[in-house]
Amino acid sequence: MTILPILVLPDPRLRLISEPVATVTDEIRTLVADMFETMYDAPGIGLAAIQVGVAKRVLVVDVGSREEGRDPLTVINPEIVWASDDAFRVHQEGCLSIPEYYEEVERPARIRLRYMDLEGETREIEADGLLATCLQHEIDHLNGVLFIDHLSRLKRERVNRKFVKAARAVGRGGEA
Repeated sequence: MTILPILVLPDPRLRLISEPVATVTDEIRTLVADMFETMYDAPGIGLAAIQVGVAKRVLVVDVGSREEGRDPLTVINPEIVWASDDAFRVHQEGCLSIPEYYEEVERPARIRLRYMDLEGETREIEADGLLATCLQHEIDHLNGVLFIDHLSRLKRERVNRKFVKAARAVGRGGEA
């Protein structure tokens, strides 16, 4: 397994819309293993393939606690088939691609998700709490959306300017 470099705002690849995975191959399985290794090393609780520069509809999450142990979940070609429209959850979100920045984001409290697992089987799960928030956050990545896009324009522009300035300072350049 390999720890992959994580793209950081303002890298324009973070705005790409990821392509569906036709079949689960050894290449996809290796990508998933590397994504888990990268996410745990960061450390984080979710990672979308686009965050490591791969525009495929693949994400990994693990919201398991230290006390209860890891609970890894691989999600390929996710589709939210239902979201609560009467119950919302506000959670302070962060992102490995927007390091050391956190803001409260409101999302549906519960979702039903259809996806493909590592064996290529279609699965469906219902999620609430932190898992629902994490899945929605990572699915946003697959659609070129960052959690800061859920903030006010003023906050979003402030964050973009900060990361563009930091990127220029280290020679990464780019616009968000």
